Amino acid sequence: MNAKLGELLARTLPPMGYELVDWEMSGRGRLVRVFIDRPEGIETKPTALNVDDCARVSNQLTRLFAVENIEYERLEVSSPGLDRPLTKLADYARFSGCEAQIHLHELTDGVRRIKGILRGIEGDHVLVETETGVRTVPFEGIDRGRLVPMIEWRKAK
Repeated sequence: MNAKLGELLARTLPPMGYELVDWEMSGRGRLVRVFIDRPEGIETKPTALNVDDCARVSNQLTRLFAVENIEYERLEVSSPGLDRPLTKLADYARFSGCEAQIHLHELTDGVRRIKGILRGIEGDHVLVETETGVRTVPFEGIDRGRLVPMIEWRKAK
């Protein structure tokens, strides 16, 4: 059922004007969480997701799950958050210039975690600028990656 649900979400969201960032099913299928975003390359200036976007997608998915006989008890639709997961190779190019934390499948050059500034992609490799220089990481070697939230502290005047 997981593969069917993933394919269904991937087909349904783009025509609605949204990108499927990630999804998860937990509690033996009782809870379905869907993380959406605005796709890259929108002609008009992209706007942040809001509650109305999440409600629109939730309503559509509720009807779709009923038609497709997807069993669940609770559906949550939300933005990917400030620590957005990087799930596709294109994400690493899209967020070039942003700080990210990458976890590797296995120990590579003595490390399993890399934190640095994304510098795009080269073929099927991710470029990450670290304190020791730019590292080239094979995409298939990445277990998971997330943006590091940028928090700007301002002094009160």
